[in-house]
Amino acid sequence: MLIGIIADTHDNLIPTRKAIELFNNKKVEYVIHAGDYTSPFTLKLFKKLNCKYVGIFGNNDGDKLLLLERSEGNIHNQPYIFSLNNKKIIVLHEHHVVDALADSGHFDLVIYGHTHKPDIRKVKNTLIVNPGEAGTWLYGKSTVALADLDKMEAEIIEL
Repeated sequence: MLIGIIADTHDNLIPTRKAIELFNNKKVEYVIHAGDYTSPFTLKLFKKLNCKYVGIFGNNDGDKLLLLERSEGNIHNQPYIFSLNNKKIIVLHEHHVVDALADSGHFDLVIYGHTHKPDIRKVKNTLIVNPGEAGTWLYGKSTVALADLDKMEAEIIEL
């Protein structure tokens, strides 16, 4: 099962649109957003996805009630824990406990954002993925990740 992972869109519509086009072209079956949409108007683009998406609130997400409403319940408080393709996934925004969560062995996939820096690595049998920043505001490079849940491998894609 191929999934798309995105974070830190920060209202930048052009790269967010490119990410959604990429996810649709790659026929991902699910998209996960690791926080910092920022404003509710960004969510209009996510309606163009050809698959389901979920996400979490980040530290820069302002009007959480309107974000929740516009996402039709797809945005959650963090950490958000769920299973997909028989894999236990935890999604959070900040990075402080990522290694401890992976080291615990309770999760197959740990997804985070906030640092705006891409990160793919394994701790024991747990895959850790930070897709970097889609919004380009800090480092000027728009990135997302694709993860194969059958192989438990991921790659960073520059938009």
